[in-house]
Amino acid sequence: MSFRPTALFATLLTIAASDQIRAAAPDPADQCDTAAAQAAQQSGVPIDILLAISRVESGRGGAAGSPWPWTINADGRGDWYATKAEAVAAATAHLSDGTATFDVGCFQLNIRWHGAHFNDLSAMFDPVQNAAYAASFLAQLYQESGDWAQAVSAYHSRSPDLAADYLAKVKAVLHGTDAPVAPPPEAVARQNRFPLLQAGGRGSTGSLVPQTAARGPLIGGNS
Repeated sequence: MSFRPTALFATLLTIAASDQIRAAAPDPADQCDTAAAQAAQQSGVPIDILLAISRVESGRGGAAGSPWPWTINADGRGDWYATKAEAVAAATAHLSDGTATFDVGCFQLNIRWHGAHFNDLSAMFDPVQNAAYAASFLAQLYQESGDWAQAVSAYHSRSPDLAADYLAKVKAVLHGTDAPVAPPPEAVARQNRFPLLQAGGRGSTGSLVPQTAARGPLIGGNS
């Protein structure tokens, strides 16, 4: 006699298989941090700065929340999608309806200014590629000024007021009670080479000086 599973048994098998797939797939809430650790290792950008920026840029529920890779900010509105496919579809719709500029992914890279550096929208949302580009851009900004605070400010904007507000948000994450915890040491194989954002000594502003020169378009779409 052949075995024919009942409908209930078949349903249980489906649920079990789905649970196994979910267990094997990485949690999107962790993908930005894992990608940030890899980008820090490869670029030398301090991991603390990358973790803080990702939370300011794509944190669900604000900067205190975990960064989310399937995030879009268009026309000042942030949307967190459940899946990459949904996010890519939404970004494609924005392009189709004439939205000229919007930000995507863990580090909210601006499609207008930085989209040409990726093969397609799917690649731009990819946490590893998104984080690697953001770290490379930050390293480039650091080379301009030799100051991480100025680099972080310019990551968002060259406008002094916007840059200062953004730097304050990143500092609040870095030094707040909800500061992100860096991935374990094995996730970052070598020590970062540069100093972190920190206040200067008495009578000094230290490195916390927002950039004042306007030099061009930046991630976030502000100028």
